Amino acid sequence: MPELPEVEAVCRRLRRDALHAEIAVVKILRPSVTRPQPPRTIEKRAAGRTIDAIRRRGKNILIDLSGGEVLHIHLRMTGNLLVIPDARFRSASTRAVFEFSDGRALVFEDPRALGKLWIGEDRLGEIGLEPLDASFTPEAFENLAQRSRQPVKLFLLDQRHVAGIGNIYAAEALWRAKIDPRKPIGAISKTRRARLHAAIVEVLKSAVGESYNAPGDNFPSDVYGREGEPCHRCRTVIRRIPQGGRSTYFCPFCQR
Repeated sequence: MPELPEVEAVCRRLRRDALHAEIAVVKILRPSVTRPQPPRTIEKRAAGRTIDAIRRRGKNILIDLSGGEVLHIHLRMTGNLLVIPDARFRSASTRAVFEFSDGRALVFEDPRALGKLWIGEDRLGEIGLEPLDASFTPEAFENLAQRSRQPVKLFLLDQRHVAGIGNIYAAEALWRAKIDPRKPIGAISKTRRARLHAAIVEVLKSAVGESYNAPGDNFPSDVYGREGEPCHRCRTVIRRIPQGGRSTYFCPFCQR
C-alpha cells in the first residue's frame, strides 16, 4: 500500500501537472470506486471547476476545487493519480477520468480497483500528527507515546497517532532507532522514544521523491523485505514475524 512518501510524491507531481487546470468533463469508469456515493454525484459536482490546490492528509489526497468542492482520494493498494497528455489514450486500469479543457486528463488508475474516490464528504475519521509537519515535535510524540501500551510497531501503524506511516517505513524507523518492534512503546525509555521520533522524520524525508511506481521504490531498505539476509549493521540474520496481521522485519541483535 502506498505510504506517506509515495502519496506525497503523487501530490508533488499533481501540483506540477494539474494545478489551475479546468475540469471539463468527469467520467467514472468503475462505479465501485465511488461507493457509497453515486458516480453521477462526482461527475456533476466536479465538472466545470478549476483545481485550486492539492493537499495530503496522512495517506489521503485532497484536491481543492473552485467553489469550495473537495475531491478525496485514497489510493489503497494499487491506486495512482497522474496527468496524461490526451484523455483518449488512458490505460485499461483507469477507473476515473477528469478531462481538462486543454485536452489533457487527470486519471485515477487502479489495477485492483480497491481505491476510493469521493467528493465533499469528510470520511477521513480521526487522523494523528503529520510527521513531516512542524507540529510533529519530540514533545508531541512523547505525549502520545508515554500513555500507550501498544507494541511500538502497531502504535506507529495506528493512523490515530501518527498519520501516513505504514508497514515499510515503520520497520525502517525502528531499525534505525534500534528498537524491538514488539516492545510496548510506553515501556521504552524517553531517550529511546526521542531517538525513534528522529528516525521517523529521517526515514520519511529521505523516502519522498518526485515519482511513484510502487511502495518503497525510492528508498533503499535496510530491513523491510530482507528476511534471511544479514543486518547491515551487525550481520545478524534479519527475522520476519507476524504482527497485527502483517509481516514485521527486524534484527534480533540490534533491536532490543
